[in-house]
Amino acid sequence: MIEVTCTNEEKVPITAAPVTTSGAPANVDGALRVTVQSGDGTVEQDPNNPLSFFAVSGNNAGVTVFLVQADADLDEGEEALIQDTVELTVTSAAAASFGLTAGAAVPKTAATPV
Repeated sequence: MIEVTCTNEEKVPITAAPVTTSGAPANVDGALRVTVQSGDGTVEQDPNNPLSFFAVSGNNAGVTVFLVQADADLDEGEEALIQDTVELTVTSAAAASFGLTAGAAVPKTAATPV
């Protein structure tokens, strides 16, 4: 499992680098299959890299769990399913500025709006 954090205005890129039990680089059959197991986040597959996706935050603070799967058997059929999880903790985005605006000038003698 990998744990990542972002605000509810962000998404996190996740990339797989499959390895054998001894740690040597390995291939998988096809693209990663990613599903949301719990939470209100979503998945965006990276169209340029079948081993990458974005864990997209939901609108609310909380945790989304993504299940990541791939077929480790390069032959026909699915015989060697490997899987892992990504836990995305989402926090609420904080105010970064006041966003002050000014209205048109008014005479000093004008009534002050309440």
